[in-house]
Amino acid sequence: MPDKPAAEISIDIPLIRGLLADQAAAIIPDATDLPLRKVAEGWDSEVWRLGDEYAVRLPRRALAAPLVLHEQAVLPGVAERLAPVGVRVPAPVVDGAAGHGYPWAWSVVPWIDGVSALDQPLAERGEWADALARALVALHADAPDDHPVNPFRGAPLAARTDAVEQRLRTLRVAGILDDLAADAVHVLWHAGLAAEPWDRTPVWIHGDLHPGNLVTRHGTLAAIIDFGDVTAGDPAYDLAVAWLAFDAAGRERFLAAAGSGYDIDVWVRARAWAAAVVLMLLAHSDDNPAYFALGRDAATEVLADA
Repeated sequence: MPDKPAAEISIDIPLIRGLLADQAAAIIPDATDLPLRKVAEGWDSEVWRLGDEYAVRLPRRALAAPLVLHEQAVLPGVAERLAPVGVRVPAPVVDGAAGHGYPWAWSVVPWIDGVSALDQPLAERGEWADALARALVALHADAPDDHPVNPFRGAPLAARTDAVEQRLRTLRVAGILDDLAADAVHVLWHAGLAAEPWDRTPVWIHGDLHPGNLVTRHGTLAAIIDFGDVTAGDPAYDLAVAWLAFDAAGRERFLAAAGSGYDIDVWVRARAWAAAVVLMLLAHSDDNPAYFALGRDAATEVLADA
């Protein structure tokens, strides 16, 4: 059974050309003449490459529409903070609005050359583990009170206990996790619940950090993308990437580069969050083999540290 929600609107070249003609010409004079082709369609948005330097990012369902507004508001500041560490983010070049029958905000962003880290062998990702750690230290600055709110990302672990327990039961019954692995995940989830919670000012977090949202080029980390879930809260949610992206050697490098900015309780919660993401990937990637494989690999890494 497909997991990806159906699109609620048809997005095509004439629609995008019309939006560009009305709203982008002052910033990108040749926007309507540049080659345009669809390159990605996720759960929330479609991405169309515009010439060599740009991409157009458009929500495909109403639930995702506010996420573009969050990116438009937050990413310029994130880009500024991450620039000194040499990691880019797709800060909008054009803040598009509804028009031509299209009902939601949309953006033109820079096209960042590279490949998805999801397509890079696990053993090679450690080459940029320290760069990702430095980028997250820069990202995790105190957020203002009016930061975007996300009910699922950056919140206390306890808020996801019901979902974790349900997915554990489902994966046991399906035989995707054996009893030994499921019991181990259960134990580390409860270790996360027992750790001291984040009690400081909420910090900016990406909110959906995994190899599919990391772009690499020539063995380096080029960019962090897809900030639709950007919010503020406990940085442990982002730091779960230590188990989602890296093997033991890469993870050691990542933790060392993160330095003393995070205490032991943050890392215990981060590992618990990694386990929760693993369960989500294994339970809800029926129509995406690459993400099911990510869940399998990450489960190995999460349980290897037991």
